[in-house]
Amino acid sequence: MKNSISIKNVGKSYKIYPSRMARLREWLNPFSSSMHEDKWVLKDINLEVSAGEAVGVIGMNGAGKSTLLKIITGTTVPTTGTVSFDGTVSALLELGLGFHPDFTGRQNAYMSGQLLGYTIEEIDTCMQQIEEFAEIGEAIDAPVRTYSSGMQVRLAFSVATMKRPDILIVDEALSVGDVYFQHKSFNRIKQFREKGTTLLLVSHDKAAIQAVCDRAILLDHGSVLKTGSPEEIMDYYNAMIGGNEGKPIEQKRLNGGRVQTISGNGQVRIQTVEILNAKGEVAEVFDVGEHVCMRIYAEVCDEIDDLTCGVSIRNRLGESVFGINTKSFDSCFEKLHNGNKVKFEFRLPLNLGQGTYSVTVALHSGRSHVGVNYEWRDLAVVFEIINQTKREFDGIAYIDAEVDSVLLL
Repeated sequence: MKNSISIKNVGKSYKIYPSRMARLREWLNPFSSSMHEDKWVLKDINLEVSAGEAVGVIGMNGAGKSTLLKIITGTTVPTTGTVSFDGTVSALLELGLGFHPDFTGRQNAYMSGQLLGYTIEEIDTCMQQIEEFAEIGEAIDAPVRTYSSGMQVRLAFSVATMKRPDILIVDEALSVGDVYFQHKSFNRIKQFREKGTTLLLVSHDKAAIQAVCDRAILLDHGSVLKTGSPEEIMDYYNAMIGGNEGKPIEQKRLNGGRVQTISGNGQVRIQTVEILNAKGEVAEVFDVGEHVCMRIYAEVCDEIDDLTCGVSIRNRLGESVFGINTKSFDSCFEKLHNGNKVKFEFRLPLNLGQGTYSVTVALHSGRSHVGVNYEWRDLAVVFEIINQTKREFDGIAYIDAEVDSVLLL
């Protein structure tokens, strides 16, 4: 099918030799006993990406993400399996790789464009667009050795995306460069996506994955561990990098279809999570800007040195809107014992736009759950915001604005 990607039984192994002499012996006598060990960095990867679909690929360092993308783009040959696709492909793997420092930006743009498969005439047509998008001014005719790393990224991205490809493959390209250009390049990728480009995105950026991807896959030690919605997979990945001390990560499907993720070592357990409205009543529907109290009850199941509680409000896509924890207020517990029961209260105005939101609760040691994670619970409470008292507005955040209109003539 046009614009689709098909990955079947793909595996990649490298030969590991104990010494250079062992490598030479095997090369000189290929029919003797093997002198190497096979190290598999990818094992039995199967993935079908439909035309126009956006798929996120996540995993810890060493999971095999970059190797998989190199196989798809043809820069590395798989040991087993096949990869096939139909359509023009543009890959943003290592931006700026291959730029010659002594050539100008313009000369490098032509060379990079030809490596991507474009003709001189096509690059001529797109050169003005490349210059305008890169925004490096007269530096386009200066040697690349005089560029900052950010300027190289700007030029490389502009060249790689001079035309909308059928298939776009991105490997952490949005994590480099200045913040302004990150937003600009991300918007271009979103525009490609809206016009039908098939997207394969490797990123640790949860917001990026959830903003543009239809689904996500989680790689772990070279294999596909899970596949599902971006929210489900990112929550599971977040639990993996927390301290679970061998305890399993629990995921269950709630009413409405969303998947709740619960993880942690179990030394502290969440008992109850509730939201009280301005009247002090437990509720699930609130007015824009209403002052509420998020109340969490927990029980200590072991001797612990300290306890921090954090809450995060997420929108319906799972994107974090606001988060805070007791460490920020210097309001943490120390030296708790088995059987202790604790209560946390977070009082705040819900300055949110209309829609459905959820609360994530985390109990951990120190400032972050990455380390000692007692319990992390996504979708602990789901609530709705309606607008009863404020002027009509757009967006997910309510800001109390004032406007003056003055006729000057």
